[in-house]
Parts: sequence; C-alpha cells; structure tokens
Amino acid sequence: MSQDTTTASKPQLQKTNSISSGILENGSAKVVIEHLNAFYGTKQVLHDINMAIRDKTVTAIIGPSGCGKSTLLRTINRLHELKRNARVEGRVLLDNRDIYAPDVNPVVVRRRIGMVFQKPNPFPNMSIYDNVIAGLKLQGIRDKAILDPIVERTLKVVGLWDEVKDDLKRRGTELSGGQQQRLCIARAIAVEPEVVLMDEPTASLDPAATAIIEDLIRDLRKQYALIVVTHNMQQAARVSDHTAFLFNGKLIEYGPTRRVFEKPEQSLTEQYITGRFG
Repeated sequence: MSQDTTTASKPQLQKTNSISSGILENGSAKVVIEHLNAFYGTKQVLHDINMAIRDKTVTAIIGPSGCGKSTLLRTINRLHELKRNARVEGRVLLDNRDIYAPDVNPVVVRRRIGMVFQKPNPFPNMSIYDNVIAGLKLQGIRDKAILDPIVERTLKVVGLWDEVKDDLKRRGTELSGGQQQRLCIARAIAVEPEVVLMDEPTASLDPAATAIIEDLIRDLRKQYALIVVTHNMQQAARVSDHTAFLFNGKLIEYGPTRRVFEKPEQSLTEQYITGRFG
C-alpha cells in the first residue's frame, strides 16, 4: 500500500495524559489500558484492568474459562460494544490517544487494531484473493496495481503464497483449517494495522497447523504488537514475551512470561499454571 493511503487511514485520536500503570519495566507502550471495567447490562465482567503493552511484542492473556479474556480482547478494538447492552468504563489508549473518545470512529479503530478469531472465518462465497483484499475494498481501493502486490506480500508473510498462488480464485472456505486461519491473518494484516488481536487462534487446529501459526506469531512480532488469548499454558510460554493472568474478571498478575511462569508473585497464578484449577 502506498504511504499516502496508509497515513490517510489512521484516525486523529484525541491525545491524553496517560497515567501509565508502570507494569512494564522499560520501553514505551503501544497500548495502555487504564481502570477498564466492562459490563453486559448490569453484570460486570472486567474489574479495574490496568495494563501497558509494548510494540513489537507478544502478550499472552491466560486464565480459566469465563474469566474475561475474550471480553478484554474485544474492548481493545471496540468490538465489545457491538454486543447488546455492552459498555465499558475507563480508557484504552493507542499511541497515547483514547480510542473511546467521543469523536473517534470505531470502524477506523478496528482497522488499526486487527482481530483474528478462534474459529477460522473466511468470508463465504469469496475467493482467496477477495478475502485478502476485503478490508482494502471497504476503504475504496480498487486498483489491481495496488491490490495484487498486497495480496502476494501478505500471503507470503503468512506462508500461504506458494500453496495457493496458482489458485487465487478458489474459495477461501475450501482450504484446510490451518490454511483458512492463515488466510484470516493475511486479511487482518493486509490493511496494515498496528496491533493484532488473536482470540485462541489455534484452538480448533491440529498440532501441525498449530505449530505453523505459532511460528507465524513469532515472525509477526517483528512488525506488530500482538495480544493473544490462549488456554494453552505451553503455547503462552513458547510464543509470548509477556503474560497476563486473569481470574474472575480481575488482572491477578502481569509481567515477563518467564518470570510469571517460573517465579509467579501471586499464589493464585502458581496454582493456575501448575494445573491445580482451571
């Protein structure tokens, strides 16, 4: 994509003075979550979450089912508010700009903060090519001279190009599960986001496809801030730089992955990691 197109796609979010949580020892944060509470109607599902997430790192979010992991992920790109009676309190800052400011377009936020879901979801009745460029077409980009190189580049990034380059008109839903998930990742990064969210991206995949996605996550950290929800403790340890442990909607512990797994500061974290519950 041309530089002009990329620049034009970024919203001018309202600047704010962050009260940085200081959880990360060094480095400026790409995303800062401040006193975040999330609700479905009167039910509160997240309680006063504070996190600072660096650029070009992988942050794993772990915790038992129902602890709020996916809800937290969805608040980071304003997908949470699409659910009926859902709302948030607090702030999510992207490059020190509040994505929940009244003048911010949530559609543009979701372009800058991409999402990959647990179950691969290529758009039905769309070719591989059209799946990759779907977001770009929504931006009004139709020129094949621009789109063709983006399709090739992104499919190469996710390791699909050599597998599908001679059959780009094939439906995306005809690919294997692992290939479909890589196609969805290609679709997410084709619009050049700055942050990529992944909600249990390998939960429905076999071990071989899981290994490919994990390798891809490690490669993508060179360009993006990645936030990955996972139930798999071994996966969190393998792919992430930092790990956040949630329990009952509360952030129990957050820090460098090796420290969290080897020397957790909270007894509840140790109990979960060692399999005593969850």
